[in-house]
Amino acid sequence: NKFLANIRECDAIVQVVRAFEDDDITHVDGKVDPSSDIETINTELVLADLESVEKRLDRARKDATKMPETKPFLAALEAAHDVLADGRPLHGANIDIAPLRELFLLTAKPTIYVFNVAEDAVADDAMQQPLRELVVPADAVFVCAAIEAELAELEPGDAADMLADLGLEESGLTQLARAAQHTLGLQTYMTAGEKEIRAWTIPIGATAPQAAGVIHTDFERGFIKAEVISFDDLVEAGSRANARSAGTARMEGKDYVMQPDDVVDFRFNV
Repeated sequence: NKFLANIRECDAIVQVVRAFEDDDITHVDGKVDPSSDIETINTELVLADLESVEKRLDRARKDATKMPETKPFLAALEAAHDVLADGRPLHGANIDIAPLRELFLLTAKPTIYVFNVAEDAVADDAMQQPLRELVVPADAVFVCAAIEAELAELEPGDAADMLADLGLEESGLTQLARAAQHTLGLQTYMTAGEKEIRAWTIPIGATAPQAAGVIHTDFERGFIKAEVISFDDLVEAGSRANARSAGTARMEGKDYVMQPDDVVDFRFNV
């Protein structure tokens, strides 16, 4: 359907699952059952992928008899078909589906599960644990949509006070952003100038030149070195100059592997 077509080119899928009771909000099946809802959606995704794979099989088999270079595609297609026909998603199936990238298969994408819970369950580990176990090894995030809507209307200070009253360290939206980065193998570093502070997203394991290239390809091409300060050290120092005096600012070269929340000033020449 149109919805599935719209998400095919996404890098990951966020599945929002109802996990709260409310007599005023009906459920399509008449009862709240997160396990059943997840199974229903995942089955739909598997069937959609199975249809996509089956449409390509006959043509791929014919092509493989004439063009040997297409055999890896056929092998991947047949392996994917076996997994999907067994009712299993492709992600985590331990088969090589890289040749099938052009098909944008839905179950090849990692999934993050967002459980929409009642306000009194948003910090209830005992209630959340069975749901975490239900979707392991995927990331699970627990939010209360009503709380998130209220937080969105508050000033930062008031929002922080509300979160503290609820026993939470951060909002559900922030938790989801962290889960998305973890699932996709990404992390964030920052640049800080006189006029603006910006966060940049890079793959985990990226080197300093690669991180510089996210800002501009010239930065990577002409990379010389980078001055790096951890965010916490910079906050404690109060300024870049103070961090230098305290010895918490350091110069790193081309082999430096970026760490989460690095604050970086790149030196380059082009």
